[in-house]
Amino acid sequence: MDGDPPLLIVDAANVVGSVPDGWWRDRRGANERLRDSLIPLRDNGLPSFPGPLEVVLVVEGAARDVSGVEGVRVVSAPGSGDDAIVDLVRSSASRHCVVVTADRGLRTRVTELGADLLGPRAVR
Repeated sequence: MDGDPPLLIVDAANVVGSVPDGWWRDRRGANERLRDSLIPLRDNGLPSFPGPLEVVLVVEGAARDVSGVEGVRVVSAPGSGDDAIVDLVRSSASRHCVVVTADRGLRTRVTELGADLLGPRAVR
């Protein structure tokens, strides 16, 4: 819809897994810390993607019960997180979408739908 802010979709599993900081011992906690670090992006955006933004964190697996907070909507993937991200991009075709991931297969799928890309370092 015209007037909606750009959509920043973050592949939680890929971004959390990009830093070997022990995240595997507490997947939920690692995803919650990532979620909380994304809150300022709603208003401030990123250097290459200025705000305001709608920030969406897609979680899966052991992090599926992470809840959203003001500034970050959390989407719990019922199956594959990649599929949920593709669905979000597809359903937001009229909006500028940027997906944060390093997953090559996912990058290909979302760019075919018109999304832009950022690597995990953009939000870490």
